[in-house]
Amino acid sequence: MNKKAKRRLVVVGGIVIIAMLVIVAIAGSGGAASSLSIGDVLGGGYEGKKVQVSGSVVADSISSEGSTAVFEIAPEEGDASEELQVSYDGALPATFGAGVVAICTGTVQDGVLNATEMVTKCPSKYESAEGSLTVKGLLDQGDAMVGKDTKICGYVRGDIQAVDADYRFTIESQGATLNVRYDGGLDDAIVDGTAVVVSGALGEDGTFTASEQPAIDEAVSE
Repeated sequence: MNKKAKRRLVVVGGIVIIAMLVIVAIAGSGGAASSLSIGDVLGGGYEGKKVQVSGSVVADSISSEGSTAVFEIAPEEGDASEELQVSYDGALPATFGAGVVAICTGTVQDGVLNATEMVTKCPSKYESAEGSLTVKGLLDQGDAMVGKDTKICGYVRGDIQAVDADYRFTIESQGATLNVRYDGGLDDAIVDGTAVVVSGALGEDGTFTASEQPAIDEAVSE
């Protein structure tokens, strides 16, 4: 190999090494999120660092500040008194709500997790519609059913709304429709056309407020 070829090989080799270093630097600057527990974050030492934390959304902790949702999460198991405040600037998943497990990724600042990504998961719930009323059957009884604990069944109509909307979804059966309000998490299998069973009570405003997670009636199909 002559000197010219050797110099060319050295130059090419140097370029390859520099390119590899640049790739590593870029990957490092992206900062893969560390998966931590709520206790880890509350213990300190992660200020300004990118982390991923999961926990159950605490009931009555959800509020909004403009387009930002603020809420608290607690361990699914363990010390329920450990609560981490999360600030999420983005569209809330339709499944989001109190009790749902939220997997949040973001940066810790002043003890608050400023999340830029969030994934939610809610356990599936199935229930028989036996003994429940249709929407028409409920509404036919009028004011006599306002405030009374009952169970209704029907099909979801339209899109699932976010937890901060006036209602979460519309249910229809026997030609009658009713808006359902619920501030908890929803199974992501509940979509337009899903047969559901909902426990709760009819309000004076004509909206049905669910008292527990709406269930899927798997024995029913359109």
